[in-house]
Amino acid sequence: MGRGRVELKRIENKINRQVTFAKRRNGLLKKAYELSVLCEAEVALIIFSNRGKLYEFCSSSSMATTLEKYHRCSYGAVEMNQSSKDSQSNYQEYLKLKSKVEMLQQSQRHMLGEDLGQLGIKQLDQLERQLDTSLKQIRSKKTQHMLDQLSDLHQKEKMLLEVNKALRSKLEESTAALQLSWDLEEHNLPQRPQTIQPHEGFFQPLESNNSMISYNVVGSEAEAEPTQNPNGILPGWML
Repeated sequence: MGRGRVELKRIENKINRQVTFAKRRNGLLKKAYELSVLCEAEVALIIFSNRGKLYEFCSSSSMATTLEKYHRCSYGAVEMNQSSKDSQSNYQEYLKLKSKVEMLQQSQRHMLGEDLGQLGIKQLDQLERQLDTSLKQIRSKKTQHMLDQLSDLHQKEKMLLEVNKALRSKLEESTAALQLSWDLEEHNLPQRPQTIQPHEGFFQPLESNNSMISYNVVGSEAEAEPTQNPNGILPGWML
């Protein structure tokens, strides 16, 4: 009698489940090895138990090489399709952006007064209102900028006036201190002695002639007058 057909469902008995896993795992690894040898096929087998234990078999020298090859074969076509879809989407986005740029360039030319021949009355009125609004905004911004500059200049002027006032006050203080120092120096200088002027009655001018020199002294002292000898010879005390 042959073996009956096994119902494929989870084995509830833990021991029977582990025994079955071990037997079928070994058989699967054996079949993979036989397939790689008999048919010269590149076989890679990966098994994880319910506890997370790894069992693997690879007919090539490296499991990573086989997995990389599998990745190229499995996901290469998908990536190519995705790349094609991305390229198409990017091209559509490019066309939209190109159209927007052309519209903006045309609007700019209209603002500059160019290519107005194709515009109607309504479009020209709309363009005129738009230019008026822009001009008002520009003038308002310019006026605000000038007012800001004027306010800054007023602030700078006020600051400079305060600095000038402080410098002038310091200059006046230094000038007053210097003047006070000069006055004190002049006050502390010693007085110079006055030159004694001769009294008219105390000294008499000298009179001289070719034959005699005389001295006249007025005072309490006795007078002494040099006299000349009748013979014309001066006394010895005068020599």
